[in-house]
Amino acid sequence: MCGALCGKSVLTIDASSHTLLQSILVTNPPYAHTAGVAAARNLASSSSTSAGPVDKMESFDNYYEKDKLHKQPGDPNKRDFTYFVLGGARFIYASAARLVALKFVSTMSASADVLALANAEFDIGDIPLGQGVTVKWRGKPIFIRHRTPAEIERENAVNMNELRDAEADTVRAQRPEWLIIVGICTHLGCVPIANAGEYHGWFCPCHGSHYDVSGRIRKGPAPLNMEIPPYKFLADTKVLIG
Repeated sequence: MCGALCGKSVLTIDASSHTLLQSILVTNPPYAHTAGVAAARNLASSSSTSAGPVDKMESFDNYYEKDKLHKQPGDPNKRDFTYFVLGGARFIYASAARLVALKFVSTMSASADVLALANAEFDIGDIPLGQGVTVKWRGKPIFIRHRTPAEIERENAVNMNELRDAEADTVRAQRPEWLIIVGICTHLGCVPIANAGEYHGWFCPCHGSHYDVSGRIRKGPAPLNMEIPPYKFLADTKVLIG
């Protein structure tokens, strides 16, 4: 039996099939060889069938295909659309922030009526020689004096070492015959009186400061000369202050 079975393919037989095969061989000796082999094949066949599917040892290379994500036409994942929405939203936010900043800055700038008051034009042709007038600019008094040649010569001859706030007359007057200054005392802000004081210019009655015809401090507690506002001549008798 071993010789006959060794020439064939090896069959796997479980315990119950082995017992049945022994009973056939014992009860039928003449047919032991033929019947035993046939019974063994049948039992092996039925045993393998009942055991379930047999692994065919196929390749696993293509098993991932059923789990792979395939991008369909039209982008069903909406990734491009999401990027577009996010980018557009950020652009809108940046534009809104820029508009708010511009609006805030524009509110800080002066309005048209305020800018109009910032500059003031005056006709000075009617001011007599040796006299002056007081005009208003930005809420401040402005002294405009038409100086005589003698006054101009006297102010140019002043020794700079005698001045508390040394400043030449030629620096303070764009045109020698016209002096334009802010009429506020540099001590505590009083308005000096014209054609008064020891130097024939202005005298502050609050604390006794004396200014010359160039608006320079010559005596008293005031520390500085009277301020020169920004101005320019539009014509010989017209001046724009501001």
